[in-house]
Amino acid sequence: MAKVQVGLVQMSCTGNKQENLDKAILKIREAAAKGAQIVCLQELFTSLYFCDVEDYDNFNLAEAIPGPSTDALQVVAKELGVVIIASLFEKRTAGLYHNTTAVLDADGSYLGKYRKMHIPDDPAYYEKFYFTPGDLGYKVFQTKFAKIGILICWDQWYPEASRITALMGAEIMFYPTAIGWATDQDEETNKDQYNAWQTIQRSHAVANGVPVVSVNRVGFEQNGAMKFWGGSFVTNPQGRILYLGSHENEETEVVELDLNESDFFRKHWPFLRDRRIDSYQPITKRFIDED
Repeated sequence: MAKVQVGLVQMSCTGNKQENLDKAILKIREAAAKGAQIVCLQELFTSLYFCDVEDYDNFNLAEAIPGPSTDALQVVAKELGVVIIASLFEKRTAGLYHNTTAVLDADGSYLGKYRKMHIPDDPAYYEKFYFTPGDLGYKVFQTKFAKIGILICWDQWYPEASRITALMGAEIMFYPTAIGWATDQDEETNKDQYNAWQTIQRSHAVANGVPVVSVNRVGFEQNGAMKFWGGSFVTNPQGRILYLGSHENEETEVVELDLNESDFFRKHWPFLRDRRIDSYQPITKRFIDED
């Protein structure tokens, strides 16, 4: 299909897992009613962003994938005829957990999952305490409407991840995300951080000639210490903003993507043609030290 309707669900969350799942399903229905064919939910949408603390009780939020949340969403996907991208806290086995996104096709079938490869460890983002780095590699999924690539939040800072995903044939790249501002920061720092976050993802669209869809949560968490900044957006393959969410409000938006644009931009800016793959071996080193 040349044109695809993509839905973004930017929402706030509570401490009640079922309440968040029910809310997400309502918003998926809202997106489908607006014509969405693929709907992307934000990172870890069934809970508050629990990685602000290292607390063993938070492991109780995890579930198998496939599991209860994917079971519920598969019913919705089949009923509405939409693809659903669902970011969840995966319990793989006792003591082994991942930050994982499941992909459900428009007939309700489970297509598979991507496990977050890059795991941060920053103040209020203690993800290394909870998540084992992904071991499935980078992934693309052939859905009814498009071949899609999934990367998750911290992955968005790494051009290597987006390049590999694009080289695997992704026609659209999706980034479920949970990122915000500490409420004691100054406005200039907030602006600089958001601009950097948006710029790096727009650059992935430009470098790879594919549209990028980034979906962030919104609202105050951590007892008001963190404001998740929303700002979800969609770019075309040249990095032009097609939709930009607010920093304040929940939003369910549907954006039309023309997949034929990738061929046009890749012809006129042939970055893939001019790659010097014979020269890239040093990229596999941690750092290129001088002898």
